[in-house]
Amino acid sequence: MTDDKKTSGELNPSQVYNLFDLAEYAEGSVVSRTIAKNQTGTCTLFAFDSGQGLSEHSAPFDALVQIVDGQALVTIGGEKITVSKGELVMMPANIPHALQAEKRFKMLLTMFKEK
Repeated sequence: MTDDKKTSGELNPSQVYNLFDLAEYAEGSVVSRTIAKNQTGTCTLFAFDSGQGLSEHSAPFDALVQIVDGQALVTIGGEKITVSKGELVMMPANIPHALQAEKRFKMLLTMFKEK
């Protein structure tokens, strides 16, 4: 990995990064890091400490959650599912969803905006 990062938090093109190391766990917190952002979507890495989460909300765009470490309790439209390291789940646009860390986890969130 290189230490040459853009000040916006986005990654430099044509450089290799270790995804796991781009956001560190912080006690009692949720840490986020923008990986990429443009008119068609965003990609953000999150690190959730145990007991942390995102309360129920909805978004106007589809979002893909990929768990890169640990395990998350994800609620989509009232249905609770457990998503573990190496697994992913799609959260459809305009459907209420929430995430909870029963134990710490990291996720890559990719949001797809319509043109």
